[in-house]
Amino acid sequence: MSTVALITARGLLGRRRALLLLPLPLLLIGLAAICRANNLSPDQWGQAVIVGLGFAVVLPVVALIVGTGVLGSEVDDGTLVHILTKPLPRRDIILAKFGVAVLVTAITTTLPLFAVGLLAGSAELGIALAVAAVAGSIAYSALFVLLSLLTRRPVLLGLVYILVWEGLLGRFLSGTRVLSIEQYVITIADKLSPTDILPSQVGITTAIVMSAVFAVVCTVIAINRLGSFSLAGETS
Repeated sequence: MSTVALITARGLLGRRRALLLLPLPLLLIGLAAICRANNLSPDQWGQAVIVGLGFAVVLPVVALIVGTGVLGSEVDDGTLVHILTKPLPRRDIILAKFGVAVLVTAITTTLPLFAVGLLAGSAELGIALAVAAVAGSIAYSALFVLLSLLTRRPVLLGLVYILVWEGLLGRFLSGTRVLSIEQYVITIADKLSPTDILPSQVGITTAIVMSAVFAVVCTVIAINRLGSFSLAGETS
């Protein structure tokens, strides 16, 4: 399992795709720093930067890049079947790749969000944003790893979820927020550091339970789906 994780990390971070992880976090910190340098109150820029950019764009897009990258290339070039010929439980393969996706996403997003919290004048807010980003990294990674096994266009479907489900429907139809990871993240951060900057619209119990449901259900389905790849490889 550790070998699979190491190979996955090397393959993910050794490609040009890894460079795509840097611009958005740097933009997030840069905008917050500019607002702080101009002595703007966090009430004036906090929601736009933290929620509008950090939680709505940076976190899910980074998770999408990483989550679809840990398996996507192996599905596309056919090497996944070769990996499945190794004497490894399908569960271990998925958990290793899921773990790498969560770790890379969390590191890439928690540090800039913590920095933004500090720039907003509160270490407590920075910690809350970082913890919420970890929760979001787990849920988003599980979803996007699963998508990479369900379709050949995981990035496209991931963007539909981020932009349409969370970005459009989630802002106008209250019922869709129950299945919005972005809303869970906002609620968790707001619970840890209550502030008007974070407009939470679901309960904390819903946020925690549904984050866990996304992580567990998507991972279980991914393990089962990987088993079907194995069967296809053995019968071809």
